[in-house]
Amino acid sequence: MFQAFRRQFSSDLAIDLGTANTLIYMRDKGIILDEPSVVAIRNEGGPHGKKTLQAVGHEAKSMLGKVPGNIEAIRPMKDGVIADFDVCEKMLRFFIQKVHTSKWNKPRMIICVPSEITGVEKRAVQDAAEFAGARRPVYIIEEPMAAAIGAGLPVHLPSANLIVDIGGGTTEVAVISMGGIVTAHSARVAGDELNDAIVSMFRKEFSLEIGENTAEEVKLQLGSAWPLAEELTADVGGRDINTGLPRAQVITSEDVRAALDESVGMIVAAIKTTLERTPPELAADIIGHGLVLSGGGALLAGLCERVTYETGIHAYLAPEPLYSVVLGCGLTLDNIDAMKGLTTQTSFD
Repeated sequence: MFQAFRRQFSSDLAIDLGTANTLIYMRDKGIILDEPSVVAIRNEGGPHGKKTLQAVGHEAKSMLGKVPGNIEAIRPMKDGVIADFDVCEKMLRFFIQKVHTSKWNKPRMIICVPSEITGVEKRAVQDAAEFAGARRPVYIIEEPMAAAIGAGLPVHLPSANLIVDIGGGTTEVAVISMGGIVTAHSARVAGDELNDAIVSMFRKEFSLEIGENTAEEVKLQLGSAWPLAEELTADVGGRDINTGLPRAQVITSEDVRAALDESVGMIVAAIKTTLERTPPELAADIIGHGLVLSGGGALLAGLCERVTYETGIHAYLAPEPLYSVVLGCGLTLDNIDAMKGLTTQTSFD
């Protein structure tokens, strides 16, 4: 009786705690938060070095590369795991309080994690969520399983499904059958690596320094993994390395594709590695079903064509690639009885 009363006045939350973005799904309401995983911290100075929260999410991301010396814009997640525990806890607390206003009950929570993180890294995620206000215990689901559920794949059937989730910090590749992950591979190359490749290209090829946000815009507007029907050009502004003065540079989509080629090749290699580990009977299923791309990185123009060409298996986008993980995480919350066994805990109180 008490459990039913508590559920009535609390909200279940599913969280995709990503390197680039944090998304929150609330039971019966859907996705209610989508913010960059960025925190701006103000250093007050003085003998004790007091630090205060300046901004979180969209506001903090807009400060990247633009803040004065006493403010630091931090990404507390790196390669899919917590890089700065204290800042991550502050960010999670801010987001949770933004969507969960009840002071009487802590929310029940499930969070996605990469498939190959260590037990220590997994425990850090649970601790950060609990310190931020989640009800104990915090449940964990592996990202490729959540992405497959969110993409609408029949994960409980005795037939193989291959999911490739390309996030900000990691690319998660997994073969799923009968409600479990048969084989998986987590490669620490994804959206952030693509941005870094663009920054490096500008520095080496054009002697121009650009910021992280500019690199992201270039990737979205000109990035591709396969030749485009019509190649594109754009003017990009930055700081000249030699003179230190502002300068604009004309670049083409061909320039950007060449810069991204090595990182895209590593993503394809991760898919091939997983296929090589797949049992023959399940491999036959994958040939028939194709493979599904999800995550923000999956939106890179021509990536489906590149993966199809390299692997010989038809690749296609998930219905909502940006939200596959958090939707799958949320569906696990909404259908507890049907989804038992997909999380690290075996029951939901």
